[in-house]
Amino acid sequence: MSQPLAERLRPRSLDDYIGQRHLVGEGAVLRRMIDAGHISSFILWGPPGVGKTTLAQIIAHRLEVPFYTLSAVTSGVKDVREVIERAQKERFFNQESPILFIDEIHRFSKSQQDSLLGAVEKGTVTLIGATTENPSFEVIRPLLSRCQLYVLKSLEKDDLLQLLERALKDDIYLKERSIELKETSAMLRYSGGDARKLLNILELVVEASQPDEPIVITDQLVEERLQQNPLAYDKDGEMHYDIISAFIKSIRGSDPDAALYWMARMIEGGEDPQFIARRLVISAAEDIGLANPNALLLANAAFDAVMKIGWPEGRIPLAEAAVYLATSPKSNSAYLGIDAALQLVRQTGNQPVPLPLRNAPTKLMKDLGYHDGYKYAHDYPGNFVEQQYMPDALKDERLWHAQHSPSEEKLYQQMLRCWGKRFEK
Repeated sequence: MSQPLAERLRPRSLDDYIGQRHLVGEGAVLRRMIDAGHISSFILWGPPGVGKTTLAQIIAHRLEVPFYTLSAVTSGVKDVREVIERAQKERFFNQESPILFIDEIHRFSKSQQDSLLGAVEKGTVTLIGATTENPSFEVIRPLLSRCQLYVLKSLEKDDLLQLLERALKDDIYLKERSIELKETSAMLRYSGGDARKLLNILELVVEASQPDEPIVITDQLVEERLQQNPLAYDKDGEMHYDIISAFIKSIRGSDPDAALYWMARMIEGGEDPQFIARRLVISAAEDIGLANPNALLLANAAFDAVMKIGWPEGRIPLAEAAVYLATSPKSNSAYLGIDAALQLVRQTGNQPVPLPLRNAPTKLMKDLGYHDGYKYAHDYPGNFVEQQYMPDALKDERLWHAQHSPSEEKLYQQMLRCWGKRFEK
């Protein structure tokens, strides 16, 4: 077989593309742009194996424009500039801009991303970036502001089953074999919504069988084959998203042993240390929160330390942070509070700011009553005076509810002293 199964089955048109109906289904946002023959720069964010690269290639083919590809792992600023120069020379008048596809754009440095800005802004190229990481952390703000962001989802069960059926029916090699899909649960479970991984599993099972014998695929057969070759179905590291999930849940569940174990699995699997460090910072804010505010400081310090010293010594501050977070008291009151506030904003819209809280830099604003009646807290005993800070329509809403860990209890008692009955709810 000259190519892997996943490459042989790569869709060539949107009609063959499986999943992501919210983006490319009839009437969906990307489908409308493609059908209109014009797209703007965008970034595709989603887990591995959900069709980011394939979608970019389909778009370029459909629009009949030059398609350039760069990998953020192997390309530098020089490569970016060379591609942009070629795109300028090859573009014809009134033709759509060439497409520049950058895989793993989150791995581009700031200088590499800066080198794209001018070409994207002028329309020299249409940028399509692909990333498995949150772009708001990894893509510089000026570039992100020039691109739409589309989120791709893990493929659902029906999508994966459709992909398996297509493989057995259409692949030039598999359709010549006698293959029965008797059970699929194990294949779907191990794939984790990753189309490439699913096809790798199918190919592994088939290649491990005799060329002339019928193949009956069962859960037991899949598990046996994967145990014999546990990494064959995951080229980028073992169960990436399952393991980071187990790591975070171990910290949240106050189990330092499990947290260290799952961290070791990530390190041995070649995980990016920034990925681990970033999750520690998120966990410190989300799960430990106000129960131990020092957790966020330590997690952030571990992130900085790893960036300065790299591997293998970076494992030590990461381990220190993981153990500290796992053994800290837990509170998600701030996390719940901001989510409640966002929900309230979505439900109630743009409520007016009370006049005493408004800024009054001009005489007109002062004449209109801006800032009138504002009480400066530091002018009062205890640096507190009761006044209304919420919009009039929401003045009785409560969003933050203390969870009474020893550290947070002090904050709660301070609120009781200030506000009395309002915080007794």
